[in-house]
Amino acid sequence: MDFFTGAFQPEAILANFIGVGLGIIFGILPGLTSTMAIALIIPLTFGMSPDIAFSALLGVYVGSIYAGSITAILISTPGTPAAAATLLEGPKLASRGHAGKALSMTTVASFVGGIFSCVMLAILAPRLASFALSFGPPEYFALGFFGLSVVAGLSSGSVLKGLISGLVGMFVATIGIDPVSGTIRNTMDIPELISGFNITPALVGLFAISQVALKLEDQINDSGLTQKIKSTFDRISIKELLGNIPNMVRSSAIGTFVGIIPATGSGTASYIAYNECKRFSSKEQKSKFGTGHIDGLAATESANNAVTGGALIPLLTLGIPGDVVTAVLLGGILLQGLTPGPLLFVQSPDVVESIYWALLLANIFMLGIGLLAVKYIAKIVSVPSQILMPIIVVLCVLGSYSVNNSEFDVFVMLLFGVLGYFMEKLKFPLPPLLLGFILSPIVEENFRKSMVMSMNDVTIFLERPISLAILLVTFAVFMRIIWTATTKKSNK
Repeated sequence: MDFFTGAFQPEAILANFIGVGLGIIFGILPGLTSTMAIALIIPLTFGMSPDIAFSALLGVYVGSIYAGSITAILISTPGTPAAAATLLEGPKLASRGHAGKALSMTTVASFVGGIFSCVMLAILAPRLASFALSFGPPEYFALGFFGLSVVAGLSSGSVLKGLISGLVGMFVATIGIDPVSGTIRNTMDIPELISGFNITPALVGLFAISQVALKLEDQINDSGLTQKIKSTFDRISIKELLGNIPNMVRSSAIGTFVGIIPATGSGTASYIAYNECKRFSSKEQKSKFGTGHIDGLAATESANNAVTGGALIPLLTLGIPGDVVTAVLLGGILLQGLTPGPLLFVQSPDVVESIYWALLLANIFMLGIGLLAVKYIAKIVSVPSQILMPIIVVLCVLGSYSVNNSEFDVFVMLLFGVLGYFMEKLKFPLPPLLLGFILSPIVEENFRKSMVMSMNDVTIFLERPISLAILLVTFAVFMRIIWTATTKKSNK
């Protein structure tokens, strides 16, 4: 490929750069998701050449997935659902005066994850996609069940409270239309609940509104809002960066693999990577998780950005979107008159190669913009909370309303905000609820499909090698959790 063709055309490079910038803006604003950003950009690509169009779309994709973590770190409000796991460590780092370090690590880890998945996309796309094609309902169930096993690992305090939180999330996910029979359940005769709760207002309410309420309570008690977060700016050290290379590579591999599996997404990948990072850590390091540990942040950020390349693998080679965002990207590909699938590699190899390079450039632009702007972005923590909190509420309302232009979604946001507030007061962890909410439909639907396939014979999960292997790993994780809990109890 000539250097000044494809993704390296000046127009394509400019489109890529602008796309990353727009993606970062959308990612920072709570409620304005990556899906929404790409959906708004796609009509603008009509009439563009495929190289320029994909450069812009992939720039938005990479920028928005990365930037969702910025507000999660600074104001405990994830800009996108992909950044939910960032709340496990990011805000605590910022509150201790290490906002710059957290943002720097987020930028570098996101770059590592993005580049790793880009390389995997270019080298292993057909082979990995064919492996994902062998996944049926039993394998999806096993993978979802493994994801639920992470719930206990996310419970920094009581494992029981973490499990209860996860079960609440699973129950909330059952509201709406039954995925197999099509019957309506648990809607309490509210028409708006027929399609269930939308993830965006639920996420914004759970993690943003609840935090605003807690800070308002602190102000009433003459604390909290009058306190300024230490605004000293620092960056990650070379030692911290080099020490996290194995962690970031492992988490990037997890994110890429999860991205290949349809209907999982960045949020699931981040939680699994975080749990594995914690599992591989020494006993001394394990105690630091949940207190603002830089290793945990490196794991979640490299994993969620690695999903970008992973999710493109089944999209390009099989025509199957890896997540919701790539489902929207599919519309952008079809708009260019292209049909994703094996024939795309034969009929339009230059377009496929351009996509590889465009994704690589998008991650380079994301790294450059992130590192240059991080010093200024970190100053958001010095804004007085009396000013910042009302702005957050307004953005939350606008973001929740704009998803479906629905007032009901604003009420959903407030409902989950109240739920999150009381859970925080009672020391129930919020991440397990979100993970249960995300994974429950995957587990339920594929378990029931498996039962239909096997005429209600549960041994189907043991007869298929992939599902059996995943279930054995899940069993080992559960046994480790039980052993750890028992050991802690006996040591007290």
